[in-house]
Amino acid sequence: MLEVAHLVRRFGDNVAVDDVSFTVQPGALTGFVGGNGAGKTTTMRMIMGVLATHGGTVNWQGRAVTAADRRSFGYMPEERGLYPKQPVLDQLVYLARLRGLAAVDARKHALQLLERFQLGDRAKDKLESLSLGNQQRVQIAAAVITQPAALILDEPFSGLDPVAVDAMAELLGEYAAQGVPVLFSSHQLDLVERLCDHLVILAKGRVVAQGPAAQLRNSGPARYRLVVGGDSAWLDDFAGVHVIENNSAGVLLELTEASTDDLLTAALARGSVRELTEVRPTVSEIYREVTA
Repeated sequence: MLEVAHLVRRFGDNVAVDDVSFTVQPGALTGFVGGNGAGKTTTMRMIMGVLATHGGTVNWQGRAVTAADRRSFGYMPEERGLYPKQPVLDQLVYLARLRGLAAVDARKHALQLLERFQLGDRAKDKLESLSLGNQQRVQIAAAVITQPAALILDEPFSGLDPVAVDAMAELLGEYAAQGVPVLFSSHQLDLVERLCDHLVILAKGRVVAQGPAAQLRNSGPARYRLVVGGDSAWLDDFAGVHVIENNSAGVLLELTEASTDDLLTAALARGSVRELTEVRPTVSEIYREVTA
């Protein structure tokens, strides 16, 4: 298990990361969500030892993380660090050998990853000759080439086409299934919602919400969408109901005191009811609410 406990990082008078704590459980995909400047990249850099902390600790398997531990982590930085004028395969093999793989194993694993990301025929090409999306695929391959003990990935899906997104999601799922803790940041909240077991949401350097995705979606008041056959303006004045929006798709509302039976009885007394459905917020809606 990877644990971040009360991390603090300042840049001059600016507190970029302010008492941030969360865990990345083995075998779980944890989504790290926040706007630009929220502190995600700074936190990841402290986890990897790229930046020093000004407070708090990073723990691995119940103890303070060491340099040796960090060398076993797969890390994909926000600013890509590969060599643009070097052949793709050569530098993947080089990076794998730096981390202890034998030459034969490094080459075999690199070729397997390139084939998986549909880059097998570009293995001898210089990185700079690839599209930005394909360069991103190579960067991902570099992060996982040595069977990492944990994965720390800063915007790994950025610039990928839908096919590559699916391949990347499948790869991360396989590592999680092997018990590897996976932490990744992303601005693609629909993707985070689809993939993640756990969410950590940052705003202005602080954790404003965290927990299992399903738990976060169920933590707020229950909302319902009501679609009636006639006029629905009466709901604005109906006791025990808070109307959130009323448009052609129906009425989105919260029940503050009234029950669904009360609502249905009142609606049926005024005409037909075409739909009454419970609506749980999406990750995007939760994000907007907790960071507002």
